[in-house]
This record gives sequence, structure tokens and C-alpha cells, in this order.
Amino acid sequence: MITYSPLWETMRKKGMSKYRLIKSGIAQNTISRMAKNKATSSETINDLCRILDCKVEDIMKYVKEENANI
Repeated sequence: MITYSPLWETMRKKGMSKYRLIKSGIAQNTISRMAKNKATSSETINDLCRILDCKVEDIMKYVKEENANI
């Protein structure tokens, strides 16, 4: 499962609020979806990296699910 928990820590470290992300062009719906670890586009990840001046791993990480059916 992809989790966006690193995003919130990166935002905190850089003094970025959700409101400022919205003003920078990230849709409020997208932020809400990421707060629930729902899928988002690579374009959004790219935009977040640009806005926050960070790496992909500063926004998201993979966490293995114990009961994942693949």
C-alpha cells in the first residue's frame, strides 16, 4: 500500500499548510484523497515535488500489507 505519511511531515518541516498547497494549484479533493491514502496521479506527485522542492520519497512510501491478495 502506498502511504502519504511522509508528505505531512515534509509539509511540517517546510512550513507548508494545506491551504498553501491549494493556493499553489493542488486540488482540495486531491489533498483529502491523499490524507486517506487513496491513489493520486504521477502528475500530482510531480507537482508536489516541485512545490515542496523535495524528492518522491519525501511525499510517499510503500508499506507492505500483511493480508494483501495478489
